[in-house]
Amino acid sequence: MLFDGLKGWTFRQAWPDILGGATLAAITVPEQMATAKLGGFAPQVGFYAFIGATIGLAVFGRSRVLTGGADSTITPIFALTLAGLATAYQADPGGSAVVLAVLVGILLLLAGLLRLGFVASLLSTPVVTGFLAGIAVHIVASQLPAVLGVDVTPTNIPARLLAIVEALPSLNPYTLLLGLGTLGAILLAERIDGRIPGALIGVAAATAIAWAYGPERLGVATLGAVSSLPLSIALPPLAVLPHLIPLALLLVLVIMMQVSAVDRGFAKDSAADTNADFIGLGAGNLAAAVLGAFPVNASPPRTAVAIEAGVTSQLGPLVAAGLVTALVLWGGALLGAIPEAALAGVLLFVAARIFRFRTLANIMRRSPSEALLSMLTVLAIVALPIQSGMAIGIVMALLHGVWMTTHTRLVELARLPGTTIWWPMAAERRAEHVPGVLVVAFQAPLLFSNADTFERQMQSMIAERRSGLKLVVLEASAVADIDYTAADTLQRVIADCQAENVRFVVARLQSVRAASSLERQGVLALLGETGRTDSVEEAVRAMISQGGVQP
Repeated sequence: MLFDGLKGWTFRQAWPDILGGATLAAITVPEQMATAKLGGFAPQVGFYAFIGATIGLAVFGRSRVLTGGADSTITPIFALTLAGLATAYQADPGGSAVVLAVLVGILLLLAGLLRLGFVASLLSTPVVTGFLAGIAVHIVASQLPAVLGVDVTPTNIPARLLAIVEALPSLNPYTLLLGLGTLGAILLAERIDGRIPGALIGVAAATAIAWAYGPERLGVATLGAVSSLPLSIALPPLAVLPHLIPLALLLVLVIMMQVSAVDRGFAKDSAADTNADFIGLGAGNLAAAVLGAFPVNASPPRTAVAIEAGVTSQLGPLVAAGLVTALVLWGGALLGAIPEAALAGVLLFVAARIFRFRTLANIMRRSPSEALLSMLTVLAIVALPIQSGMAIGIVMALLHGVWMTTHTRLVELARLPGTTIWWPMAAERRAEHVPGVLVVAFQAPLLFSNADTFERQMQSMIAERRSGLKLVVLEASAVADIDYTAADTLQRVIADCQAENVRFVVARLQSVRAASSLERQGVLALLGETGRTDSVEEAVRAMISQGGVQP
């Protein structure tokens, strides 16, 4: 449905939404300008990106509070690629950005319609943390020259950082003061109250100082004239399209992850629907493309500010978009006086926010192997083109998940004395055994990736107890699913047991999907009517009552 973000709105919400929208605009203006600058675009492009994203989310999204726009997480991913395509194919970066926004919009619409929200889980927390840390390094490397007032030419991050260090003796103290002053104003405002527009205050103060003393006399670069019109763009040649499609897929994956995170973190009621918000942001990307802007994303910080400022519906972001529109139409001269160092200070704050020090330290403390995954992702993002580094991070995360599933081991269970509870032997040494009975548990989905390991371990455990073994029980409460390869493997294990006159029982198969799979593939028929029980104890007592084993 349309305008779900305004569903149930009443006039009593008007004033909070208007005030919240004004606060959101104050936060948005310097951030969108800075993000546009990060991507190598004119400041007004960032404003049009915010306007397009807001319209799409308000009309087609479901969340009442989700805000979108130009985003410093995804902008570095496509900025360098578009610059490279401009050199290789003489393609206008603005035109390539518009085509990229269209591709991202279409893919997000498809993701929402097909309800592909689960795809966001491909990015584990360690990989996301490493990815954001790498992006933060890119932002810092790109903005330090503006803060220091030096010219640096290398685009490769290691070489660029080295060139910045070598240029330190020639830094401009005035640009350094304006950049760090803006950063300090944002940090102080955030510490006092997150609703205070520290970025706007810092940028305004830096602009006033530069204007009072004269930017030329201080050697401070300003934005110059800011047009109120969208950029005049030329569509890229068709040869560029094969390079944009994989880039769009990567952007969509990152956007889906961020939308899911914002919806989970800020949903106020059960109306939140991530797939509907994919559609809203897909429409936002298409609207941004129509306005001549680049791909847009959901914004966790601005969404948090909107909530703190009292926004209750999408009217708040629409008010902010209206104020931004007025500024871009009639405030070009004022915007042109903003020092570039001030916007660089805003981006340094963004870099500090997305570099999740605490999360990274927590991962290092609790899971060293996954901390290594984070660090490898950081190195890949910094040393390679961002999209290549991100692809490597995703592959490493998937391989890590496959490794964990592949290395799941069978656990032997024994009965706790005086109970009917069967528990892992390693965790309870007092457990008692029933002669002639082997009880094992497999604590993962049984799939092609671990079927061979399952079979080898099962055969080894059965062989160790071959003499006198009468009953094998597979405790399957943790087996969420079973695929064809694993079912085929299980059939061989069952057939081998039956050939040796050993009864095989599957106990506590709670997963409907796993049970359905075993039924379809004939495993339950092979087990027979008594081959599936609700508990391990039931299987053991049934065997005892038949005289198969001693109690």
